[in-house]
Amino acid sequence: MSQPCATSKCERTSRAPCDCCKQNLCLEHLYEHNSLLVAQLNPLTDEINAISDRFNRLNIHETVHDCREKLEEWRLDCHQKIDCFFEQKCQELDRLIAAKIDEEREKILHIKTKLVKLTREQEATRQDIDTLTSSIRNLGKAMNKIEQERFQVNIRPLSVDDTIIQFKEIYVHEFDPSTLSSVYKTIVYPKGSYRALATNNQSLLIHQVPNLCLLDTELTIVKQVLWLYEPIRDICWSTILDRFIVVCKDNIFLVNEKTMSIDSVSTVEKRSWSSCTCFSTQLFLSTNAWGASIMEITLCPSIAIIKEWKSPRTCTMNECIDDIVYHNETLAVVIRNKVEQTVRMELRCCKTLNCLWSLLLDVIYDVNLAFRCCSLDLHGWLVADHNTKHLLHITTDGKMKQTIIYKEIPYRITLFSSNMLAIATENCINFHQM
Repeated sequence: MSQPCATSKCERTSRAPCDCCKQNLCLEHLYEHNSLLVAQLNPLTDEINAISDRFNRLNIHETVHDCREKLEEWRLDCHQKIDCFFEQKCQELDRLIAAKIDEEREKILHIKTKLVKLTREQEATRQDIDTLTSSIRNLGKAMNKIEQERFQVNIRPLSVDDTIIQFKEIYVHEFDPSTLSSVYKTIVYPKGSYRALATNNQSLLIHQVPNLCLLDTELTIVKQVLWLYEPIRDICWSTILDRFIVVCKDNIFLVNEKTMSIDSVSTVEKRSWSSCTCFSTQLFLSTNAWGASIMEITLCPSIAIIKEWKSPRTCTMNECIDDIVYHNETLAVVIRNKVEQTVRMELRCCKTLNCLWSLLLDVIYDVNLAFRCCSLDLHGWLVADHNTKHLLHITTDGKMKQTIIYKEIPYRITLFSSNMLAIATENCINFHQM
C-alpha cells in the first residue's frame, strides 16, 4: 500500500525512502533533498582547495629553521669545546715536559756558577772536583733520560649517545605577557639578597642571604654555597665553561654547577662592572660608568680580554649601559641618558656593535636603579620598569607591543626552562607558567 510524502503539507504519494533522513518522499522532495546535499559539496571543495594551497605554500625550511639554528649552534659549541679541551691538554703536556727541563736547567746553572767561581778564585779541593764530576755525570744521565723519554697518551673514544638530541613536537602559540598565569610559586628573598639571577635551562642560580642557591626545574633548592664576596651585579651562564659567571662590583667569579665551587677570574683586569652576557666562547661585560665600555672576552682556551668597545661607539659620555643580553648573534643594550633623562633599548650586532634598531622607552627615568631586560626567544623582549610596576613587551623588530601592569615592582626577569618566567621583585622571585 502506497504512503504519503513525509514532507509537511505535501499531498503527493511517496516514491522512495531517503537514505539521508530515513523518510519516504515524493520525487520532487527527493530531488530537493539530493540538491541540498550536492550544494554542501561546494563549500567543502573550496575549503579543501584552500588547505591544499596552504600545503603547497608551506616552506619546510622555515618550519625547521629555528631547530636547525639550534642544532648548528650546538655543533659549533661542541667543536669549540673539543678545541678548547685539546688546547688545554696540549698546554698540560707542554707544562709537564717544561717542568722537567726547567728543573735540570736550574741544576746546570748551579754547576756553571760553581765552576765560574772556583775558576775565578783559583781554589778547588779534591772534594769540589769529585762533587762537580758526580753532579755533571748525573745531569748527563738525566739528559739522556729526557731525550729518550716518551709519553703515552690514553684516549677514550668520544661517545655520543643518540638520546643527546631529541625532537618533540610543540605548538608555538603567540606569547602574550598580559595573560601571564597567576604566580605558580614564590621564593622569598631574605633581606640583603641580591636580585641577579641566571639559568642554563636546567638550573636557576639565585642569591639568598647568605648563600648562592641552585634550583632545579621543580623550583627546589638542590645545592647551595656560602657567598662571602662582593655585591653581585649580574649573572650569566657559559656553555663552553659549564659554569655560571658571577659579576661583582669589580671582580668576576666562576661557579661550578656540579660542585658549587667558586673560583676567581684573575686574568681580567679589575673594573667597575655593571652587566654581563655570554654565548659560545665569548663573554660581554659592560662597565658601570657614564660613557660605559663593553668588553669582549674570550673564554677558551683561556679567559682574556680581546676587545674593548668604548664611548662613543657604545654610548655617549652622558649615558650609561644598564643591561646587555645576547640572543641570536645580537646584543640587546639598555641605555640611560642622564641629560635628556631618557631610557632606550637598542639591538646591536654582537660582532660589530652596529645598531640594528633603537627604541625610546616610555618609562620614568631613575638615576639610581638600572632597567633590566630579557629575551623571550621568538617572541621579542621584556623590559622591567621598576618605577611604574610595568613589564614592557617589545617585538623582535623593535616595536613597543604592549605595556603590562605587574602587581609588584619588577627588577629582574629571565625565561627559565622555556615555559616559565621568573620575575625578581623587591622581596621575592615570582614564577609564572607560560
